[in-house]
This record gives sequence, structure tokens and C-alpha cells, in this order.
Amino acid sequence: MDEITPQSIEPIEPAAAPPVQRRARGLVSGALRDLFGTILPAVVIALLIHAFLAQATRVYGQSMEPNLHTNERLVVEKLSYRFHGPRRGDIVVLHDPTGGPELLIKRVVGLPGERVAMSDGRVYIDGTPLEEPYLAQPTLGQGRSWLVPPLSVFVMGDNRGASRDSRVFGSVPMEQIIGRAAFRYWPPEGVGVVP
Repeated sequence: MDEITPQSIEPIEPAAAPPVQRRARGLVSGALRDLFGTILPAVVIALLIHAFLAQATRVYGQSMEPNLHTNERLVVEKLSYRFHGPRRGDIVVLHDPTGGPELLIKRVVGLPGERVAMSDGRVYIDGTPLEEPYLAQPTLGQGRSWLVPPLSVFVMGDNRGASRDSRVFGSVPMEQIIGRAAFRYWPPEGVGVVP
């Protein structure tokens, strides 16, 4: 009987990749390095800034006229309210307390524990008329009053005749407030600190 003996097989070395493939691998490798070394950290930093420090927003509607107008762009800063609550006169951006999807922009008028009342076209805080030089019209809501609960604020639009605000939905819990409108960056002729 014939014996079968295995022949020695010599390993075949892979051929060197053509220059086009080497360049393609280099491009992919460089793109991945850019993604993980530059782009990904930049996205993470932007998300952290948006979540904790500031965000951009657009004014929609006429409730803050004559001080803010539709399509103006604002920077909303979020940091200061981590150290203190909103202050009277601050313009704040908040989630709609009625559960609507849009954000609202209003001015803080009443603080926790205060009684806010309206009479003779004016706002009264604990019986004292509130000075509101930013208004261009009287305040509607004759004879009504609200007691602002703890950890809440009473907010109103500057355009008192066309604003859905705390006169409609009541005081706003502070956890609904996103931040304070700090800076207007659009349109160019209106750039500056929010009034």
C-alpha cells in the first residue's frame, strides 16, 4: 500500500496593501482620532454648558413687549439660581406650568411669602405699590390677590394686556424655572443686557 505523506506547506505572506488602501486606512484612523479626541469632547462640553450654565432661546409672542420682541435671541444663564432664588424684576425662562410644550418668558413680580394684588392698574406687594418702570400700560386684574407659596414666584409679562402669566396659572414652583434671561444677541441692533 502506498503511504501518503503530508507535504510541507510553506506559509504565504500577505501581500502589502496597495497605497490607496493604506491611505484610506490612515484617513479612517485620523477621522476616528478626531472624533474621539476633539469632536466628542466638544459635544460633551457643549451639553454640559447647556445643562448647567447657559442656553440660547428665542422669544416667541408679544407678552414681554415693549422690552422683548418675537424672534429676538437671548442667552439664558442657569448658574446664579444655584446660589440664590430669582429676584424681583428678573426676566426668567420657565416651563409652562400648565404642561404645555413651549417655554415661557416672564418677569418675576412676587417672591415667596408675599401677597400680590392688583388695583387701580397697579401691582401691590403686601399692600405697597410696586414700581415698574419697564411697563408701558396699566395692569389688569382689579381686586384680585394671591399669596405666593414657599419655593415659588409670581410672574407676569410686561405686556400685561396680552400675557398668559401667574394671573392665569398661579405661582410658579422654582423647579419650573430654567434660568434668567441675561443677554440679547440677536438682532444685532439690540445686542446687550436684557432689561
